[in-house]
Amino acid sequence: MKKKFQSQLLPWILPILVLGIWQITSMVGIVSPSLFPAPTVVLASLWEMLSSGELLEHIQISLYRAFVGLIIGGVIGLILGVLNGWSRVSFLTFDTSIQMVRNIPHLALLPLAIVWMGIGETSKIFLVALGVMFPIYINTLHGIRSVDPGFIEMGKMYGLRGWQLFRHIYLPGALPSIFVGFRYALGVMWLTLIVAETIATSEGLGYLAMNARQFMQTDVIIVTVLLYALFGKLADVIAQFGEKRSLRWHPNYRN
Repeated sequence: MKKKFQSQLLPWILPILVLGIWQITSMVGIVSPSLFPAPTVVLASLWEMLSSGELLEHIQISLYRAFVGLIIGGVIGLILGVLNGWSRVSFLTFDTSIQMVRNIPHLALLPLAIVWMGIGETSKIFLVALGVMFPIYINTLHGIRSVDPGFIEMGKMYGLRGWQLFRHIYLPGALPSIFVGFRYALGVMWLTLIVAETIATSEGLGYLAMNARQFMQTDVIIVTVLLYALFGKLADVIAQFGEKRSLRWHPNYRN
């Protein structure tokens, strides 16, 4: 019972406490309702936008941009990480160039992306893909290179070569690091999307927030911020679930 309380209820005590303090300070007028509306006002705005269908349209386009960018950038980062971790020739050929590009703040490329690709979906997906690629690449490379050489030798002694050696030795050994990169990339994905959607677009949660700013609709702005937090947490929970399922053999992931 005590363990169940700690794992399921304890993480929610602080958020509930913050909500309670937020509601009380708004009700007694410590902060201006126009600048910091009460949680009940925010919930009412959320319900109104959900009922009209407006919010679902913006959520749908934001999730599309995030998902497509994550898939493209994630696959490229994973492939490059595996190749450069596996092959010294590939590492010497590509890693220096990748590191040079990685050190450029990808959000600084937003004006250039708009010039190159216009203000449509391509430029936003490009930025998201670029943002998520590097965390996955770095951690995949680190994971492949951190595999215990003793396990590799043992695999070769059992006749494993090529794909079989990668599947049974390299991949399981690198998975913890790959999942660390994937979870970090999820945070970069939402950060990039927020910035990309605040400029040169007419759809998405970022646009909704910027449009609300012009009309001083702080309740709508808070709704979009909370939705970003909710989707970010949901994505991380799904990643954790996949991590635990994939690493059931690992002693550190059994509980």
